[in-house]
Amino acid sequence: MNSTETVAVVVVTYNSERLLADLLSSLGPGLDGVDWHLTVADNDSADDTVDTLRRLAPDATVVEMGRNAGYAAGINAAVAKSGPFTAVLVLNPDVRLTPGCIRGLLGVLRTEGTGIAVPLLLDGDGELIETMRREPAVRRILGDAFLGAGRAGRIPALGEVVTDPRRYRAETVTDWAEGSTMLISAECWQAIAPWDESFFLYSEETDFALRARDAGFVTRFTPAVHAVHLEGDSRVSPALWALLSVNRVRLYRRRHNRLLAVAFWAALLLRESSRAVLGKAPSRRAVRSLVSPARLRETPGPHTVHGRASA
Repeated sequence: MNSTETVAVVVVTYNSERLLADLLSSLGPGLDGVDWHLTVADNDSADDTVDTLRRLAPDATVVEMGRNAGYAAGINAAVAKSGPFTAVLVLNPDVRLTPGCIRGLLGVLRTEGTGIAVPLLLDGDGELIETMRREPAVRRILGDAFLGAGRAGRIPALGEVVTDPRRYRAETVTDWAEGSTMLISAECWQAIAPWDESFFLYSEETDFALRARDAGFVTRFTPAVHAVHLEGDSRVSPALWALLSVNRVRLYRRRHNRLLAVAFWAALLLRESSRAVLGKAPSRRAVRSLVSPARLRETPGPHTVHGRASA
């Protein structure tokens, strides 16, 4: 590995005070043997996040956004204020690095054709988090609806989430991966950035990874290094689940023609409706959002292209 590697560690915070001490204490061991600098973009936290950052990480650059601008905007702002780098490490505040993991991830990132490297992630109980994803497709939404995500995910044609545990035992290329822990090469960043800020939250990492793949930069997963992700609450929060569902439609509509986009929307509506009937509050909220023209309307962003089918 090149000794001149410098990693720009970027974190986006929002009322993250309780998470910071453990995150910051993991950075030194996790980045052992690597030159790095930390930049944090704070989305107008109402708690003591900023003061805690300045107390615990006095050498970090803190970018105060002045509003809750979203995850993609925070990443873009943090990278813009970072010093020179050969790679960008995007971290959620609830990630905990394990000793030496980023040095190992840098080695994977330098595999030819790789633009994004992601580690194996475990949850707070030490259980595998299924982080690898296949490109969104109508058949995969339907597979999830009729088979359930766990069973569908074992069949590449029918599942978006890779759920076969055997796939997490060897290094492999994946269409995209969840965005809590991503190491991005400077070459990939310069070719693909910025992240699309029209996705306030969710689908921004999908969009970035798929655009990177389109440009010849693959996402590579490795089980040789791992980190811990305590995970958020999108699966239990109706508002966040609804936003996730709407953004999936918006992203798909940007990348496909109108007919396929309508089919994708209908398949997702079918899946969420079937779960809403079973009394799942997040799915009920998602259904209301999916049938709302206002919620599905495109929000202008840096990669919204006039004339393309878009949400």
